[in-house]
Amino acid sequence: MDRRTWMFIGAGLLVTLVVAAVVSGFASSEPDGLEKVAIEEGFAETAEDSAVADSPLADYGVEGIDDDRVGTGVAGVVGVVITLVVTVGLLYGAQRLRSAPKT
Repeated sequence: MDRRTWMFIGAGLLVTLVVAAVVSGFASSEPDGLEKVAIEEGFAETAEDSAVADSPLADYGVEGIDDDRVGTGVAGVVGVVITLVVTVGLLYGAQRLRSAPKT
């Protein structure tokens, strides 16, 4: 890839990280659409926690960070980084499979 392509990718990654770190802190704390319907229809109390409910990044925050905006921002950045690592790994694996000698 040429320099312009890398600059474009870098700028996109920077914008993504800024949105994850800063803008996510201003997200509404109101229930999302699915949760609101569950409350209105009276079955919200039957909801069960997911298997990862006790994870360090549960509920769009970071365990141990008391400031909700900061915790949400850090969780967003961690999510972006994890997504990037998984995506690059999958693309690398696909490229290796594609270039493997045919038998």
